[in-house]
Amino acid sequence: MAVKNVTSFGRSGLSDWLLQRVSAVVMAVYLVFIVGYLLSAGEVDYNDWKGLHQGFWVRLLSLFAVLSLAAHAWIGMWAVLTDYVTVRLLGPKATPIRVFLQLAMIAVTLTYVVWAIAILWGT
Repeated sequence: MAVKNVTSFGRSGLSDWLLQRVSAVVMAVYLVFIVGYLLSAGEVDYNDWKGLHQGFWVRLLSLFAVLSLAAHAWIGMWAVLTDYVTVRLLGPKATPIRVFLQLAMIAVTLTYVVWAIAILWGT
């Protein structure tokens, strides 16, 4: 009996697992950086926050954090939609619903990533 790979487009479960772990580390580094900044800066106003994000390295770290969040969410939601929502709740014949939900998830995630890039790198 052959096992079908339904959770990704040709990637293995190991690559999904590794990508989730790497993205979690990137998000944790970003969180530590932001919390450290907020604790050390005292009272932060809009100009302080804007000044922080004018630096190239902060923008780059923020971009990596956004991309990591998108990748992390993509893999997690793909697994949830594939394993739990469509198979366990709706049955194995629910492929059209799963595909629709996954395409909606792709559209929302891509919209947020493009929006974040416009905020970070826009003028």
